[in-house]
Amino acid sequence: MAKKIKNKPKEKPAAQNYYDLKVDAVERLVNAKSAPEVSEKEIRKYTSKGKFHIPSWIKILFIKFWFSGAICYFFLWGMGLYLAGLDLMVVLAIALGVSTDLMVNHLLHSFEPEKGAYDKWMMIPFRKFWTIFLNVIYAGVLLYCVIQIYVVINTLLVGDVSGAETVAVGVEPLLFGIFYMGTDMLFVTIKNMMVKIIKDADAKVKKNG
Repeated sequence: MAKKIKNKPKEKPAAQNYYDLKVDAVERLVNAKSAPEVSEKEIRKYTSKGKFHIPSWIKILFIKFWFSGAICYFFLWGMGLYLAGLDLMVVLAIALGVSTDLMVNHLLHSFEPEKGAYDKWMMIPFRKFWTIFLNVIYAGVLLYCVIQIYVVINTLLVGDVSGAETVAVGVEPLLFGIFYMGTDMLFVTIKNMMVKIIKDADAKVKKNG
């Protein structure tokens, strides 16, 4: 009787050689230097596809409006029972400046598509230990301008308000936030225009010189 010929099983590669091959491939991928760098802005362009997208300028203006309105609510309304006049304005300016330095600017930097993209929306875009004092002074200037806006509006509506017991438009968080945010953006726009003029002038001098 003829003997059945058994198929000889194929030899498997040694486990050690198999894993060595995989490790070498991984190392080549990790150490590859030819792969181009992709910016965070480019990544977000594809990951956010198909989702409802809120324009950046709306988010920035809302953040500025919300924080200034919240400061008005908690400090102007909350501490108005204990402080008045110049003392209350100083406390309000400090609160507005500190919130801008520590929260608003930090929040804007946290969701900008690339570093420095939202600098044009801030009066003092960088953060140092002394910028908090500059932001407090800047907040005081903005607060003075906002107060003058209220004075002008009420004067136009009811006449002289210097000795009036009540006014047509009182200070409340929503309108205060809009006025403060609008005044801030006006000053920031003027700053950006001045920076652009100086840069253009400098570039022109270098080109001609």
